Order: sequence, then structure tokens, then C-alpha cells
Amino acid sequence: MPPFRISRIHHVAYRCRDAKETVEWYQRVLGMTYTTAFAEDHVPSTGTYDPYMHVFLNCGGGNILAFFELPNQPEMGRDPNTPAWVQHLAFEVPDMDALHAAKAHIEGEGVEVLGPTYHGIFKSIYFFDPSGHRIELACNIGTQEQYAELTRLAPLMLEEWAQTKKAPRHADWLHKEDEI
Repeated sequence: MPPFRISRIHHVAYRCRDAKETVEWYQRVLGMTYTTAFAEDHVPSTGTYDPYMHVFLNCGGGNILAFFELPNQPEMGRDPNTPAWVQHLAFEVPDMDALHAAKAHIEGEGVEVLGPTYHGIFKSIYFFDPSGHRIELACNIGTQEQYAELTRLAPLMLEEWAQTKKAPRHADWLHKEDEI
């Protein structure tokens, strides 16, 4: 074990196409609070000349989401070898009523929404922000017994995956909606 302990995530940062558009979208569509901005011509950690705007949004619960607009860099894109569904930001909502209300609100903002999708211990909706980042809103629906069983299975599944690179079947029950 390392000689220190991480207390929480301070912030998570992504690139955006337009800082103002991004802040306004996350405020309007997801209700986040815009809290802070940093702007520099030189990157503090490297000294490299690369003007940027760095904006911070409070997601609630002490969680901060940040974005960089980098006008002197080539147009942003995605890793062509990683499917669009893989890299995403997932936020939790308190219950199914909130998930359904979120879907209606987001669709009312003109954003296409997929779901709710059943994941055994939670249900989710999915959509994209203006910069093309996939966003997930998730509502936990699992029982304490299910979470405990998944914790017990986690090392077994990881070991099997490491050896076979085939999906372990220890938690197939997650995908059978009638079992919840």
C-alpha cells in the first residue's frame, strides 16, 4: 500500500470545443453550477505556450467536472480505436422518478436520449454533450445482497478475464430484469 490515502476526486477534466457553450449547456441541461475559471497563455506544469480556458462545474456532492478549451490545438476528436460508448461520464440520480424526469427534460432541450437501459443493479440513460462526450445518468436499483455478491465476485471475474479475455458468466443474473 502507498504511504498516503486519497480522500476523493478533486476534479475530472476533459477537453471541450467551446468553453462558453459547454458551461451554458451543463447549466441548462444538467443543472450544474459554474464555479471557477482559469485562463493562461502558458501551461503552469510545463511552461509550454498553449493558451487555454479551464472551466469548473459543480455537479453536487463535492464533485467537480472541468473542461479545457484549447484554441491553438488541432480540432478535437475521438480515439478512432475506441467505440463511442466506452468513454463516458456517469452521474447518479436519486431514483427512477428523477431518471424519467431527466430524460424528459433533456429531450425537451433537443438532445437525443437512449434508454433507460437495464444494468441489473442500476438503470441508465445516455446522451452526448456539445463536444461529443457521452454522458450517462444512472439510478441505483440493486439490493444490498446484490452489491455484496458483486463485491465477492469481482476478483474471480477479473482473474478469469485476465486469463481468457472472454466475458465471465459469474454475474449473468444482472441481465435478467425479471430477477429484480
